[in-house]
Amino acid sequence: MNTPLLIVIFILFMVALALLPWAHRAWSERDGRVTTKKTPPNHDEGLSCDDLEKPEPVDDARHGETQDHQSESGTELLRTRISKARELVSNRLKDIRGGSVDPQIWEKIEELLILADVGVHTTMDTVTRLRAAVEDQGLSEGGMVLDQLKSQMTTELSRDRALQTAAPKGGVPIWLFVGVNGVGKTTSIGKVARRYTDEGLKVLLAAGDTFRAAAAEQLEQWALASNAELIRGSEGADPSSVIYDASEAASARGVDLVLADTAGRLHNKVNLMEELAKVRRVADREPGEVCEVLLVIDATTGQNGLSQAREFADAVNVTGVVLTKLDGSAKGGIVFAIEKELGLPVKLVGLGEGDRDLVDFDPDLFVEALFGND
Repeated sequence: MNTPLLIVIFILFMVALALLPWAHRAWSERDGRVTTKKTPPNHDEGLSCDDLEKPEPVDDARHGETQDHQSESGTELLRTRISKARELVSNRLKDIRGGSVDPQIWEKIEELLILADVGVHTTMDTVTRLRAAVEDQGLSEGGMVLDQLKSQMTTELSRDRALQTAAPKGGVPIWLFVGVNGVGKTTSIGKVARRYTDEGLKVLLAAGDTFRAAAAEQLEQWALASNAELIRGSEGADPSSVIYDASEAASARGVDLVLADTAGRLHNKVNLMEELAKVRRVADREPGEVCEVLLVIDATTGQNGLSQAREFADAVNVTGVVLTKLDGSAKGGIVFAIEKELGLPVKLVGLGEGDRDLVDFDPDLFVEALFGND
């Protein structure tokens, strides 16, 4: 055997030895005998859910409520979430319920309602009509009076709260979110977007707040989280043009609903309110059609929210109120003041920080949770 042939055989033998471990590993993995540590997947790799590590259980009661509101009744959920407001009135409710109908009971009820931030004017009117009903029915026990109060307040909250997702004239439905700075407009838009995309609607977000730093970026994050589309302009651009561009884009893309953000503004600044009125007029031009103008109010501001609401209602024809941070407020009575003094329906309330914690306002559940039996 000549030398060149031996050299070739030797080289082939060495290559085979080098490839042997690789071949053994490939064969073992095919048979499922090798366990490897999983790493966080790259979305570009197209891994399935089975490739992910199973998360550890979350031992957090609030997380459980956010994930599954259906695990408890609507009333119990509200009782839990508006605990601060409920605690404020709880002891006074017991005192009234256990007493009789005497002159002091009306002072106690007045104090109760004012502390709950129902407002002086609304409180006086409520108690006057309550006294008349109690005398007419001959009620003699405090518990009966409170039951009558609950019935009366529920009746006062009876109004249309439907959210219009279809444009009457066939245009692109647009919702404008308005309010002062820091009340949660952009966050509310994101939560509404999540709600309706979950229901199968095609939603587009319009970044009409072109003045606040990072406002468009915040809305973009919500768009990504809710699988919604986004239209934004350059910083400092005319907000009217951004929202109009959004309506045109929505019309071309077959979008079901446009949710438009606007810059926060003080309600007593005439020039800013005039600008907002212009935004509404432009948004209502074809192909857009403004179906809702939702005033966002922070529940923790209490009666200060009323003066805000009056000015915004006059400027842009507000159709309803989004009451945020109701879970963190001891001033839940602001609901009654808004509806009684302004005639505006509270349509949505914020009961937490989760993206599904902005819910339809149910007056029956709210009154029962706030003034129900302990």
